[in-house]
Amino acid sequence: MRPVPRACRTRRPHLGALLAVLLLAGGCTGDPGTAAPAPPPANTPASTPVSLAGVDAPFLTAMVAHTERTLEIVRLVEGRVTDAQLRTLLDAIEATESDELRTVRTWLRDAGRPTSGGAHDHAGHAGADDLARLRAAAPADVDRELRAVLGAHQRAAADLAHAHLTVGGSAPVRELAERVARSRTAQTALLTDG
Repeated sequence: MRPVPRACRTRRPHLGALLAVLLLAGGCTGDPGTAAPAPPPANTPASTPVSLAGVDAPFLTAMVAHTERTLEIVRLVEGRVTDAQLRTLLDAIEATESDELRTVRTWLRDAGRPTSGGAHDHAGHAGADDLARLRAAAPADVDRELRAVLGAHQRAAADLAHAHLTVGGSAPVRELAERVARSRTAQTALLTDG
């Protein structure tokens, strides 16, 4: 049985929008204090082979690189974020994107493709300069810097997923792209409105 994400195990005061992000992302269902395991992305178990079509493999490879960077950002600010709602959102992002990463790597591996993210260019969204700025942020500035860096990064993920939806591919990969587009768009709104 999959462990329940931290964001779903604790009761923290948070906006209804945060709960919407958790539900959209598949991080948990129902009351955040009584979470049920979420289905894997695209409602396709990672162990079920997926036939990649069209540009599915490049999209999934880009998603691996993007997700690896997201998880790096989350680890970079662990224990430094002061806003409780932002910590809850980070917990949900970490749980959801870790699950997505496992699924995507399984799909790539089963298709005989490399499972690494390769040389994805993060310029303009969580590039090396952005990470250095976040790493060096004074305690009072961490939340603000995180919102800027992660907001731009999640917006780029939403754009990537929207672009994949326009070019087709296999149904499970399109379903994943749709979920990514919805959840990252909602996350971007929360990050940039805070």
